[in-house]
Amino acid sequence: MVSPSRSAWREVPRSRVRHFARLALDEVPVLAEDIFREIRREYPNLTIVPDESGEPVALVGIRRALEHFVGYVSDGSGGPREHPQVFQEFGRGQVQHGRSLDSLQAMYRLGVRLAWRRLAEIGQRVEIPAPAMYELAESGFEYLDGLVAESMRGYAEAAARQAGERLRLQRRLLDLLLTERPRKSPGDADALAERAARIGWPLPERVAVAVLQRPAREALAPAVGRDVLLDMECEQPRMVLPDPEEAGRPELLRRATAGWSGAVGPPVPLAEAAKSLRWAAAAVHLMERGLLPAGEVLHCTEHTEALVLLPPEELIDALARRRLAPLAGCGPAQGRRLAETLLAWLETRGGAPEIADRLGVHPQTVRYRLRQIRELWGEDVEDPDRRFELELVLRARRLRGDLLPPAS
Repeated sequence: MVSPSRSAWREVPRSRVRHFARLALDEVPVLAEDIFREIRREYPNLTIVPDESGEPVALVGIRRALEHFVGYVSDGSGGPREHPQVFQEFGRGQVQHGRSLDSLQAMYRLGVRLAWRRLAEIGQRVEIPAPAMYELAESGFEYLDGLVAESMRGYAEAAARQAGERLRLQRRLLDLLLTERPRKSPGDADALAERAARIGWPLPERVAVAVLQRPAREALAPAVGRDVLLDMECEQPRMVLPDPEEAGRPELLRRATAGWSGAVGPPVPLAEAAKSLRWAAAAVHLMERGLLPAGEVLHCTEHTEALVLLPPEELIDALARRRLAPLAGCGPAQGRRLAETLLAWLETRGGAPEIADRLGVHPQTVRYRLRQIRELWGEDVEDPDRRFELELVLRARRLRGDLLPPAS
């Protein structure tokens, strides 16, 4: 800093400092033009925004920054405590044009280097001692830090506003996309296209919808790309995955959702996204009941049997009471063994050795059980419709854990 109570800069006679400041201020218009021209040469794609008078805002900002710095240096006020507000606008502009702050900071550094060369020449002309000029250089870089801080403030404000607006628009898109309607109106497709365009989301032909379970209340959102619509405001976050059958998509999803549980609904046409959501929500409900594996994001298409047989419990239970009534007179253990044997026979229609191998018992045991089954069910085991219903209810019981799975 040029301002400590004991510093080389403070020891420079005030008349010489004022002379230095006058010369520097005289140079500011030309110096600002030189800096602006060099920045445009280094960054030819820089967007030039004019102010009300038609002068480039960037040039005005450079000139104001130089005037501020020289003014603070000349009056010995302890270094600049504020910076031109236009530098916040520069930060906001980076967000609006989809750029990071890196290029802006590089421009600032370029400007400081060019300014320092000119100020050093002026310092030599008025015989400012070298130690004092070193302090001046330090002040210049501190001033640069202040300009960067102003731009970062503007950048953060604009980025937060942009993110909030995008989330609002994305939520409106998701509401339209994921709400089941008994009848599609002619304007739905147009409304969907308009809302998607406002957030820059290309409309895919097919989508899959995922429902997630939070590993913890404060868990970070899955690191999905911008092409994936993610709604973290729900108790159970939802994702819309475009083109889910595209090569590599499942692996990207697996990495992005590491540590999360949930389910991905089946791929459907875009207009039927609500159906995919319904199946994903049903799968998550089964996970919560312990009927589907938790700890990962599973795909509904790999658990079709469970999703078809387990959700309609009342229907399956009513059918089970009718079709499994012959077991009412058996004890729990005997009834379970007969049910497992009957299901193995229905699934394989094989002989006693094959069923025995499937159940891990002796073939003679299977023959004995099959005789009991024919006595209990009679002609029902020969009727195709009755066999189908028996297999349905027995498969449902196995999925619930009431029957043992086949021996591996």
